[in-house]
Amino acid sequence: MAALTMTELLAVPGLDRTLEPTLQKALDGKAKPPGALGRIEELALTLGLIQRRVRPAVKQPVLLVFAGDHGLTRSGVAAFPSGVTVAMVDTLLAGKASANAFARVVGAQVRVIDAGVAADLSDRRGLIQAKIARGTADASVEPAMTPQHAEAALLAGARLANEAIADGADLIALGEMGIGNSASAALLMHRLAPALLEDCVGPGAGQSQDGMRRKRAVLARAAARSNAAAPMDVLAQFGGFEIAMMAGALLAAAKTGVPILVDGFIGTAAALLAIRLAPGARDYCLFAHASAETGHRLMLQRLEARPLLELDMRLGEGTGALLAVPLVKAACALLSEVAELADVLEAAG
Repeated sequence: MAALTMTELLAVPGLDRTLEPTLQKALDGKAKPPGALGRIEELALTLGLIQRRVRPAVKQPVLLVFAGDHGLTRSGVAAFPSGVTVAMVDTLLAGKASANAFARVVGAQVRVIDAGVAADLSDRRGLIQAKIARGTADASVEPAMTPQHAEAALLAGARLANEAIADGADLIALGEMGIGNSASAALLMHRLAPALLEDCVGPGAGQSQDGMRRKRAVLARAAARSNAAAPMDVLAQFGGFEIAMMAGALLAAAKTGVPILVDGFIGTAAALLAIRLAPGARDYCLFAHASAETGHRLMLQRLEARPLLELDMRLGEGTGALLAVPLVKAACALLSEVAELADVLEAAG
């Protein structure tokens, strides 16, 4: 598949809904009272529209975990040092992270990508190399990345999603790993939702009261440094390479007609960016869960999104997206495996 240009990547049409009456009739005709399976029926209809068939199927889900570091950590926005990103990448590659365990349970493949880790990981076996730079710059004092790097990260994410789809992926789940990325996501939410900055800043991987005061002050400095509002400008000023690649992957999957499972706060910030760049991409997003991270519910409201799960999670890695995979598979099975009500009534005499 030829590499996409930015113009091509952003040309994402909304869903063609001509099949909706047929899908609704099929759902209403199943052996159950109409609407009795609630949001699973809504999910089944959405999947049928995305895949453009009456019997949608998900057999090969793939989790793309993008890893990157953030210059904001040098100003103290995170409770852990950037070196933890490397350690967690190694844990993911070893198959011992929470995301790996959940992926095995739900039958998903995990692909780990170096989007912009602040270390040389070229010797890591199994790691997909896509590094834009060794972490972003400190967004509290200068732009996080150049416009060229922002575009390159989006296109890299798109390429990696297209490669997974070419290998058979029929559901893309998005995950991330990066110390400091909740700070970057808060700034993206602040400008793109939009929302008051104070409503966007949460504890991330864990912050003390002093740590939260410091994080809020650093992000206030960052926000005051630039008045960027256009999506690509906001990405360059405040974003992260892993967030940009998630957005690019989402856009590519939507363009190809593959459903996307969006994870928690950082994943939803990537989705927010993608949707502000190409509004049609919203139709292909399945929002997995409501994170316990501050601001996530407000961001979901701005996107008019109802998450499938609410489990008080705030880990990242794509763990919430993975836990929603069985619901997606169940929704497909509703349309493809459940008997017709007419047949049941005929058998009953």
